[in-house]
Amino acid sequence: MAKPAVLVARAIFPEVLGILAQHFEVANNQDDVIWSRADLMARLQGKVGVFTTGSERIDADMLTACPDLKICANMVVGFNNFDLDAMTAAGVLATNTPDVLTETTADFGFALLLATARRITESEHFLRSGSWSRWRYDMFAGPDVHGSTLGILGMGRIGQGIAKRGAHGFGMKVVYHNRSQLDAASEAACGARYVSKPELLKTCDHLVLVLPYSAASHHSIGAAELAQMKPSATLVNIARGGIVDDVALASALRQGVIAAAGLDVFEGEPVVHPELLALTNVVLTPHIASASLPTRRAMANLAADNLIGYLVHGMPLTPLNPQVLAA
Repeated sequence: MAKPAVLVARAIFPEVLGILAQHFEVANNQDDVIWSRADLMARLQGKVGVFTTGSERIDADMLTACPDLKICANMVVGFNNFDLDAMTAAGVLATNTPDVLTETTADFGFALLLATARRITESEHFLRSGSWSRWRYDMFAGPDVHGSTLGILGMGRIGQGIAKRGAHGFGMKVVYHNRSQLDAASEAACGARYVSKPELLKTCDHLVLVLPYSAASHHSIGAAELAQMKPSATLVNIARGGIVDDVALASALRQGVIAAAGLDVFEGEPVVHPELLALTNVVLTPHIASASLPTRRAMANLAADNLIGYLVHGMPLTPLNPQVLAA
């Protein structure tokens, strides 16, 4: 009997392709070409599953054009590339890769905080340019991290991981705002205190954004929010592009409304707003918060296991719209 056909939309670990090939006829993209929407639509014809990486938009028009599709397995936690309502209406399962990247992403978020506060990128560029000729008392002096106040907007698994690193590793006072307050035991484990969003902005020395992207969270940090922060404060975004108004942030950094920012995600990425590129008081990284080899392998394996689990055994591991299973 012929194997079901699936598409792997971007380059992945060859051994993961090998696992998928045991169960499916696999069309792959190991050249990692960025397909147009029309190309993706054409390549999905006759496919019952697709392995996506967050850059492939699956919406009502795509689903109508690809009637054989039964599952879209994202190799990321975020799923703003999926129209979940449309997928559910079409009976197409969506999956993601939670949990396996929590600690790695929290590591990176804290690394970006440190690099931003201690002006590491700025000072390295200074050294590499040959500008370093002598010591000076205030040369690249930034704020302390230890003992300061860490603010976290969005207190899911990754936010809690960052809070623990700050509270237990750096003696930071941790405040957070979330759609709902954590239970007392979780707050104690994180050393964190729940506050309103205005209080969070006003009191934190370092603000880390870890909230999911949605229409409601679009531009959660804009000019008005930045104006409420301390002039000495830093902001780190490892959540999603669009949560921060990049134009407003560039203006705030240029005018000294806040001291510095560290950004791993951007509106319209991989394009980065040119004003951000021109600034020295911002650390920029290309969406790599989960980029350790063990974690990326775990993400790829979980996405593959979701395809196999659903299409072969009827049991996906991490469904986003489990009502499809019930139907």
